[in-house]
Amino acid sequence: MSGSKKIIANTFIGDFGQMVESIVISGLSKEVDQAQIALKDCYTDCCATIPSKGVLSVEQFDGETVIKVDPFFYHVDFSLEIQGQLIAKSDLTDVTVRDESLFAKHVDGDVVYRLYEPKASAPRPLILFLHGGGECGTDNLLQLTGTIGAISLAKRFPDMLVLAPQAPDYGIDMQEMFAKMMATGNPYRVCIGAPTNISLGDRGWNRDYVGRVCDLIRKMIAEGRVDATRVYAIGMSMGGAGVITTVSSAPDLFAAAVPICPSMNGDSYPILENWPQVPVYLATAYIDHQAGRHAYILRAVSKLWERGRRDVHYTLFTPEELEQYGIVAAPTLSEREIRAANHNSWVLVLHNEYGILDWMISHQK
Repeated sequence: MSGSKKIIANTFIGDFGQMVESIVISGLSKEVDQAQIALKDCYTDCCATIPSKGVLSVEQFDGETVIKVDPFFYHVDFSLEIQGQLIAKSDLTDVTVRDESLFAKHVDGDVVYRLYEPKASAPRPLILFLHGGGECGTDNLLQLTGTIGAISLAKRFPDMLVLAPQAPDYGIDMQEMFAKMMATGNPYRVCIGAPTNISLGDRGWNRDYVGRVCDLIRKMIAEGRVDATRVYAIGMSMGGAGVITTVSSAPDLFAAAVPICPSMNGDSYPILENWPQVPVYLATAYIDHQAGRHAYILRAVSKLWERGRRDVHYTLFTPEELEQYGIVAAPTLSEREIRAANHNSWVLVLHNEYGILDWMISHQK
């Protein structure tokens, strides 16, 4: 496809992340109909096995060709063939994200974050959203687009601030991070006393970085923008462990916390086992790619229950419950693929299954 053409993908954030809903191409000289367009590697499910139903309609006006599609994953290397010409994902000249504009871009020191702020002038509750491991960086966008999360929370609770910082990667990708963790122990097992992976300069929600995120919240409280009695933390996967770390860093700051499928390791487990006096609701799938996750969580919360902690809750989502949201243990999938799909249990929480979100915002210090 000629480099002079503008090719724009219009996207939205669905249950499993960023989805393409239309492609707009400027400068096509010929008339195009649906039969002349083919999609390749365009999938709709979280395992990237169910193909998109394809092109829904084609409209041409004012020099633009608008191709509406059955929504498919943006983060897969998809392509389209139009009248024999190939358009690869790398040919896109722009990508729009529906509702991204709800969140203003900010940088405070080296804390990169997006903030949704309601129009109300009185101090409002704040929800801190911590993303998972795949969204680390400095682009100040992936924390909105990688998964359902911040945008969904802002639309559900438009009267509250939603703070979505982006964890630093320090130039280290996920494969390098896991190699580093494997060199000092198994990151999928609880090894008490193993070297920490949340120290100064560590990729992700390290204690230094989350401490400065908490400082940012305290500054907004001092400015009269945030209700100090209603600050909440929610996150998934690495962000679930990040919630555990963040609350342990500033337990006086939070009214309630929701760690979803939190990474369980030598850092997060002992904090959870000795959880501070902050109401907490943990949720995860019956099993996922960290096979022992649910057992580690159960052991920790059981010890808290034995100490009389009635403000500690734990839900394990069943296969039937996951299937209601398209997370299906299909016979065509391998055991590894099923477990990877089950990790998306945050979808259920963000749809308020078991009233978990309502439980969270009901708390006040």
